[in-house]
Amino acid sequence: MKYRNSIFALVYLIKEKNVEYLILKRKLHWKGWEFPKGAIERFETKKGAVKREVFEETGLSIKREDIKKFEFSGKYKYNKVILDRSEFKGQSFSLYSVEVKKGKVRVDNYEHSDYKWVGFEKALKMLTWSNQKKSLKIVNEWLENEIQKKNS
Repeated sequence: MKYRNSIFALVYLIKEKNVEYLILKRKLHWKGWEFPKGAIERFETKKGAVKREVFEETGLSIKREDIKKFEFSGKYKYNKVILDRSEFKGQSFSLYSVEVKKGKVRVDNYEHSDYKWVGFEKALKMLTWSNQKKSLKIVNEWLENEIQKKNS
């Protein structure tokens, strides 16, 4: 069995030097908090998948040139058989982030039941999976450095 190729997309906004991350409350396949993520479709680029998944799961439109790729990837096994993807034993992922201006979030009710904009510490506590927590730390460290450069 193989791994399903996917992306993790950390969506954030900067409000008065404070970073807020968008997290979604998962209800399909498992329950908990995550950020937008999803499979890379056939003939789709990874950045194309980021743009599509963010729009599908949040209703937010992003520009391809605003997407940042990180040199972090991994894979994880599903903890149960997932009927709509039974040919896969898990997912591999690549990490991306994108800054948005606060817009109207429209949660995709099929996969998620709620969303929150939260700071780093709160997001770290709320996220369910360790690979997403590690992804958040990577993006947050990069963002802190970028903000520090702008303010010096």
